[in-house]
Amino acid sequence: MSMVAPVSGQVVAMADVPDPVFAQEIVGPGLAIEPLAEGAVDGVVVAPVSGTVASLFPHAFALQTPDSRTVLVHLGIDTVTLKGAGFEVLVAVGEEVVVGQHVLSWDPSAVSAAGLATVCPVVALQGDAAQVTALVAPGATVRRGDPLLEWRSPS
Repeated sequence: MSMVAPVSGQVVAMADVPDPVFAQEIVGPGLAIEPLAEGAVDGVVVAPVSGTVASLFPHAFALQTPDSRTVLVHLGIDTVTLKGAGFEVLVAVGEEVVVGQHVLSWDPSAVSAAGLATVCPVVALQGDAAQVTALVAPGATVRRGDPLLEWRSPS
């Protein structure tokens, strides 16, 4: 299963995400994206895979794929403290979405102004790191919808 970039920006290794839960891949392997510089960000966040919205918060969502794998997208670090300010939810829990569908909108510059990191982890939730392959290297720039990760099925 391929995952696409939910936002545009610079790819960051999970180990470099300023949160130990993501950096140590406690919730699963993946990559993160630092949104493009202010002025180049339109705030659109898209579904990295097709599936069902399994959980949804203004700052994060998880999509369950038809084969029961779950992909988590988290917008910024500690952004739960903003209590939804600067975020707009465009789907509902239980809704079916397709890859590339607009799921949320957010304002990374407002997150940054609040003193929070804007990096966005994209996680193969509870995935086996041996089955998840980065399709782009940290430091590369991706556009929303570009291939990001490949998550192979267990053998």
